[in-house]
Amino acid sequence: MKTSRRALLAASAMGALLPYARAGAQAPTLKLGVLTDMSGPYRDLAGPGSTLSANLAIEEVASSLGVKVEVVSADHQNKPDVGVGVAKQWLDADGVDAILDVANSAVSLAIAGVCKDKDKVFLASGGATSDLTAAACTPNTVHWTYDTYMLARSTGGALVKAGGDSWFFMTADYAFGAALERDVGNFVKSAGGKVVGGVRTPFPGTTDFSSFLLQGQSSGAKILGLANAGTDTINSIKQAKEFGITMKLAGLLVFLTDVHSLGLATAQGIVLSESYYWDLNDGTRAFADRFTKRMPNVRPTMVQAGVYASTLHYLRATAAMGTAKAKASGAAAVAQMKAMPTDDVCFGKGSIRIDGRKIHPSYLFEVKKPSESKAPFDYYKLLATTPANEAFRPLNEGGCPLVKA
Repeated sequence: MKTSRRALLAASAMGALLPYARAGAQAPTLKLGVLTDMSGPYRDLAGPGSTLSANLAIEEVASSLGVKVEVVSADHQNKPDVGVGVAKQWLDADGVDAILDVANSAVSLAIAGVCKDKDKVFLASGGATSDLTAAACTPNTVHWTYDTYMLARSTGGALVKAGGDSWFFMTADYAFGAALERDVGNFVKSAGGKVVGGVRTPFPGTTDFSSFLLQGQSSGAKILGLANAGTDTINSIKQAKEFGITMKLAGLLVFLTDVHSLGLATAQGIVLSESYYWDLNDGTRAFADRFTKRMPNVRPTMVQAGVYASTLHYLRATAAMGTAKAKASGAAAVAQMKAMPTDDVCFGKGSIRIDGRKIHPSYLFEVKKPSESKAPFDYYKLLATTPANEAFRPLNEGGCPLVKA
């Protein structure tokens, strides 16, 4: 029986079953699990929008490829033990074949291990740590959207070149913050700058950053590097303005949703790096328009675009090798993904390296002044593009055991 549009939209909104199949085709059902932050600091940049993005990919190709797909979603609460518990339930009892998103680096590292042990697929979009394609790489993980090395090279490198040669870090105290501080610090020092100090802030659980900001101010550094994300970044920037912090703020991971929350009057002039921006070209705008029709009054972030693109490529790889084979081995499915070139409207043409790193350009943006913005979410102006072959850490420098010397 053909699924009605009304029924399809209702199922999508509930994160429920989305079955598609070519007429007459008989294939096992793929089951995808979107494990994300539904209630914490990363909800807006991932959350329900990530589930929607997976559904948009399914609607685009699953029917024509003859693949039946179900989507489930859950909140990892930014706790590795909670994320692992959900993942094991999904993989052991519920028949989930691939886990998507995971907008938290500590949870991502844990899920990478679980998916390797269970021989399932992990398509990481929200987790930032570059360790996912370094010592923690596995044959079952694809790291799609961005990572801390990319952010360090693009944003950190640009600020050092502009004269920001002394840094103090305010770092979220978990895997993501530590990796971002490490990678940016390495770029600062290699460019002749210095790191004069830093402070770790509790994550999650704090909204008052005043004492940490004042420590940064007293350090004498030119740049205050905010190695945090989501609502932590928003609160840090707002409070820095309230307390009259005169250091230049480096938002090392700032999302479109953060700029929207801050408003251009507060966010103007911030330099940031992304691998997707909704108004970058005709393709990115086309995806954004599809997204906004289903989630009004917002535009997708790069994390949500990454969930869409990684799901799309996984479905194409599954169709190429056969659904039964893809379900039988996550490592084999990822190998098929690596063997095929990638191509989607959000990131363009690209590839996946042996270490699981998806390769595409990164973009350095500056947040517009209120007078420069001509429409809702018209927030960025492009400063520079780092080509795909330079945007991410060189393959031989990560220490991934999959890379043969």
